[in-house]
Amino acid sequence: MSYELYVERESPLAFAELARAIAPAGFWLREPGEILAGEEHRPVARWRDRVVGTPASDWDVAQLVRLAAVLGGRLRGEDGEHYYLRDGVIEVDGDAIGKLDEILREGPAAW
Repeated sequence: MSYELYVERESPLAFAELARAIAPAGFWLREPGEILAGEEHRPVARWRDRVVGTPASDWDVAQLVRLAAVLGGRLRGEDGEHYYLRDGVIEVDGDAIGKLDEILREGPAAW
């Protein structure tokens, strides 16, 4: 099993709300509940009563951080750590992963 990241929100996320929220931010929705990002429409998450992603690259993590922000939530890992964006830098509990724009430019190269 791969490591999963979850979008936490104060209120549950309905499918219709998800669809309305992600489109303006450049995400796409494919059945059954798969969320796609980037020019290649690469899968980055899935919706099953909540948004869950299984990242394979920093690019995937960056997309999940963006997605969490678009949905008004925050990104949390299986072990309870929080991923967030501060001054254009993605951090995990205070440790920097890298600059969001640079990671997105590099694309989805696997770890």
